[in-house]
Amino acid sequence: MNKIPQFLAVYYPILIAFIAMSYSIILGLNGDFEAAQYSAHWPGTILLFAIALRQRRSDFLNNKR
Repeated sequence: MNKIPQFLAVYYPILIAFIAMSYSIILGLNGDFEAAQYSAHWPGTILLFAIALRQRRSDFLNNKR
């Protein structure tokens, strides 16, 4: 029972980035190329923010001890 929340706590940025990437692909396939190019930058940005947040959280927790 505890495995799904634990999985989501670790991999939520990847899931959100995948949804954003899928959204961009769908927009491109529907012919809205400008919106597809705009939203194509979201997955990378989401993953970079997740890396930065985890690094800061890790630094904070290590300094707290």
